Amino acid sequence: MSFLNEQEVINRRKNAAIWYDNSKIALTEAEKNKIEIADFGLGKIDEVGFQIVTYINTPRYCSKEMLVLPGQTCPEHRHPAQQDGTLGKQETFRCRSGVAYLYISGQDTSNPKARPPKGDEKYYTAKHEIILNAGEQYTIIPDTLHWFVGGSNGAIISEFSSNSDDESDIFTDPRIVREPKF
Repeated sequence: MSFLNEQEVINRRKNAAIWYDNSKIALTEAEKNKIEIADFGLGKIDEVGFQIVTYINTPRYCSKEMLVLPGQTCPEHRHPAQQDGTLGKQETFRCRSGVAYLYISGQDTSNPKARPPKGDEKYYTAKHEIILNAGEQYTIIPDTLHWFVGGSNGAIISEFSSNSDDESDIFTDPRIVREPKF
């Protein structure tokens, strides 16, 4: 299991802040310094990972900006119902810049634009492709397997959702460690 060190996180935050700035997404210095760098513990962040700014996350709703670099993949996962019976997270992804390839459960797309990371194909079972260009959005219902990839110029995706409880997400790949450690 591999995790980024503190200097790598600082460097990646600076790089992510430039991406957000170039996309005309204004962030405060405090937000720039809190950009979450998710490497999922796999040691290959350029292939599997993403960069997130969380604006707000309350028991009722959540709003985030997610940066996926060119070819970078957020691994397949779902948001299950909570132990108290509350539905899992419902989220709307709105592409702000670039192109994002979203894959969800459903009818397989015969000629998908993106592929799972090499060697990890068995952990990517959702094969119905939804292409999100800048200005387009899609709502993912609770407990739906999904994963997404940044296009050739990366993508910035706004997420609007019910409460985000990352600890309860279920990843298809059992090697995934969601919470960053450094």
